[in-house]
Amino acid sequence: MPAPRQRRFPRSRTSVREARDFALQVLGDWGCTDRLDDIRLCVSELATNALLHGAPPGREYCVNLSLDGTVIRLEVRDTGDRRLTVQHPRPDPHPDECSGRGLLLARELADDFGVTEHVVGKTVWATFKTGPTPRQLAENEW
Repeated sequence: MPAPRQRRFPRSRTSVREARDFALQVLGDWGCTDRLDDIRLCVSELATNALLHGAPPGREYCVNLSLDGTVIRLEVRDTGDRRLTVQHPRPDPHPDECSGRGLLLARELADDFGVTEHVVGKTVWATFKTGPTPRQLAENEW
């Protein structure tokens, strides 16, 4: 099983793209090709949420990825004090609304989803069940 990988990102607009690229690089290194679109979208949504609502000015947020058998776990931790709630979509959203659905989307795409509160900040996490990687098949690790 590969070691978990993490990276910190600054509170800047370009960091969401960098977080997404980091996640895709890690998954590629691990040989994980299943569920890439779901994971990429969830990294974008969780990193954007941390950037806009979680990481106070001058602070960073952290993206962590781990692989346990055929389950990928994505975590985004911030140091903000804002409590997080996943709201249900409004029945009749305005067609021009561009925000407010990211966490709901992540919850729907992931196989499991949650928030862990810390003394300082929180970790939003999502898990994705995948098929065995080519390496796992070759080494019979699964």
